[in-house]
Amino acid sequence: MVPIPALWLPILAATVLVFVASCIVWMVLPHHKSDARRMPDEEAALEALGRQNLRPGLYRFPWADSMAEMKDPLFVAKLNKGPVALMTVLPSGPFNMAKSMALWTAYLVVIGIFVAYVTGRVLGPGASYLEVFRVAGTVACLAYSGSQLPNAIWWGKPLSVVFKEIVDGIVYGLLTAGAFGWLWPR
Repeated sequence: MVPIPALWLPILAATVLVFVASCIVWMVLPHHKSDARRMPDEEAALEALGRQNLRPGLYRFPWADSMAEMKDPLFVAKLNKGPVALMTVLPSGPFNMAKSMALWTAYLVVIGIFVAYVTGRVLGPGASYLEVFRVAGTVACLAYSGSQLPNAIWWGKPLSVVFKEIVDGIVYGLLTAGAFGWLWPR
């Protein structure tokens, strides 16, 4: 067994590696450029949504307050007519990249801590690179990719986008596994 404090170096190395890889994935590589689309008449949509005075949050439309209302013919007609959507409203103003990068980094550290916890409980000091890589990689791949498919199942995220995010998560998991295998206490 290896305690988490003894694994801060691989946690931080994995954080840096995954942070850099994610920057390359999202800012350099072209495969996520088609994940979202522009509305056909963005100006009219922004004007109509602006009149709603929406606070930041997640909205679903059409909306029903109960299962009984979901069976109401008027609600069913709205569903059939469309559009049917889940919409995330962000605060107005420029996107705060610094805040998002800081939160992403904190998330990567938390994933690293969980990987360290599980791997440190399964393996002891001196475990081989491949043993560490296998355990850390399994945990990290699950952490980075495991929650993506439910986004398609329950939230309507396109499967093509989810598949790309799962692949990204596997890459992040393999980088994490490599960092842990490389820096595992001998």
